[in-house]
Amino acid sequence: MRIPCLLLCLVASASAASFSPRFEEIKRTATPAQLYTFLYALPKGGDLHNHLGGSALPEWWYAIATDPARNGGDTFYTRTRFHAVPGTGVTLILYHTLRQHGYDALSPELQADYTRLDRLTPEQKQGWLDSLRLDRTGEGRDEFFTWIWPRMGQLHQNLTVVGEILVEVIKAYGAEGMRYLETQQGAMGFADNAGKPIPPADAAAYFRTRLAQPDAIATGVTVRFQSTVLRFLPNAEFQLENLYQFVDANRDLWVGINMAGIEENNKGHPARFLAKYRELRSRYPTLALSIHGGEMDGPDSHVRDTLLLGASRIGHGLNLIQDPDTLLLLQQTRRVLVEINLISNRLLEYIPDPAKHPFPEYLRTGIPVCLNTDDRGMWDSNLTDEYFTAVKHYNLSWDELVQLGRNSLVFSFAQPEVKAKLLADYEAAVAAFEAKFLPADSLTRPADVKPVTYGYAQRTWGLSF
Repeated sequence: MRIPCLLLCLVASASAASFSPRFEEIKRTATPAQLYTFLYALPKGGDLHNHLGGSALPEWWYAIATDPARNGGDTFYTRTRFHAVPGTGVTLILYHTLRQHGYDALSPELQADYTRLDRLTPEQKQGWLDSLRLDRTGEGRDEFFTWIWPRMGQLHQNLTVVGEILVEVIKAYGAEGMRYLETQQGAMGFADNAGKPIPPADAAAYFRTRLAQPDAIATGVTVRFQSTVLRFLPNAEFQLENLYQFVDANRDLWVGINMAGIEENNKGHPARFLAKYRELRSRYPTLALSIHGGEMDGPDSHVRDTLLLGASRIGHGLNLIQDPDTLLLLQQTRRVLVEINLISNRLLEYIPDPAKHPFPEYLRTGIPVCLNTDDRGMWDSNLTDEYFTAVKHYNLSWDELVQLGRNSLVFSFAQPEVKAKLLADYEAAVAAFEAKFLPADSLTRPADVKPVTYGYAQRTWGLSF
């Protein structure tokens, strides 16, 4: 395998060199709309740092949740007022959403505070949609972690809805040239329309069946899952053990373990889990780990401690820049990839000014990196927005741009044969892309490229297609 890989790298390097002058010209002369169109059409590797539950636009959730043909015959309700004094266990959040069985369990007084999702007034519907995204000045970390996720309520418990959301997400990814999604989505926590838990094995079988249907296959996007533990929960170690067992038994579709959630308290720090990971490694064959680490404001040892857990990918890694010893280790070994999420870091106010993001330092000192979307639906964005941000702020070269996509496949947890095919397809697509855009007039005639922008691109750059 080493010789073909070397040849592939040499061919890719020669190709990049030949297109590099043209890319510099494009950056210099293209209008913002032309550059965005170019980057939308650009072949992209994968999105490795992606939460499926946060990846769908609110409009997609609404369309699926209000369509009985796509939601498994369920009915959804959302809280539109606070009239009754709430009882124990009811979420005190406007636009908190329940399934029919959850609504039926409420007292008549509380039911009066909820409205069927398909019967909202236009104003209520817009309020519901806006409540699931960060689109206003001043919204940030607290809005995201404290309010948006709880508002979704029981939407995430409906397996059919989540399956339809997955297909909508990969349709959008396929349209912008992406070929691999490694999303954080488990098979636990689902319930049928009566509220009865769905066994994880049945949920896994459903995902396999849904991804084998023609509309999913037609996207051209290969999907693999990670199972994720909320690190700050009191029983996180117990959940981690259950997920290890599940992923080990479903390695065809689930390829890794992740830990997510706020690191900013003494409950979610990585060192808490070292003993548990070592215990699990003594019982199970190797499982790949991609763990959120260093998504923090100040310096600490979280990235180093996450590496001790056995992670081969670090999610965010923002304060790695403030840990010189660990930074040097990653520069020298080049074995650990940092998953970069530029828009997430900006909107959650970890790095409000993109000019101060450590991404270019990591990229240009030898640390493998790739661009990802994190919770693109809640940002109202897409993967092209990440690439556009990187090109505009960091003056990426053509070789750097292509390497970002290549890294996302090389460091994916896909099975070796799947990874090899994805890489070969990516290199071929890049070569075809270069040929298409090499002519001097190519930016003025990309009639077959129909970029799609969402609220983030419209608000940030005034781009709308």
